[in-house]
Amino acid sequence: MIVKMAEGNLKTKFGEYHEILFYDGQKESIALIMGDVDGEEDVLCRVHSSCLFGHAFNSIECDCREQMEISQQLIQQAGKGIIIWLEQEGKGNGHFALLKSVEYKRKGLSQADAYEAVGFKRDARDYTKAAEILSELGVKSIRMLTDNPKKVEMLTQHGVSVVGIQPTTL
Repeated sequence: MIVKMAEGNLKTKFGEYHEILFYDGQKESIALIMGDVDGEEDVLCRVHSSCLFGHAFNSIECDCREQMEISQQLIQQAGKGIIIWLEQEGKGNGHFALLKSVEYKRKGLSQADAYEAVGFKRDARDYTKAAEILSELGVKSIRMLTDNPKKVEMLTQHGVSVVGIQPTTL
């Protein structure tokens, strides 16, 4: 169960968002909201997992930063939307798994296969918190900003009404 801890406004190069910090007793999650989404349908929504390589270190070996920027641009164009940031580094396996898997990815394995090669789950992410946040925000339905149909499937299993998908690839 998540608890709202704090909130404030955040100015970005893609406009101003209202930031709400949630906590589940172990990890923080953040909702960045542009516009009024309470009771709204077909709201653009990006559920994004943390990525030190892409966001903090500007790695060119993943597309996390680009997916976030594209999502923010699309939300800015629509004038309304939500980004949910989850602490799920390394597809939920942690940064250690990501570091261990790099050599396999460089040999041509997909990131998921590389995680398996070093003894981790292909994808250990959990979207329960994202579903709880969307419920807390009063959103009736979302249009997912994703290239991952599994995210849609998992959010739907948690009661989120997903009315469409919009890719975030360049």
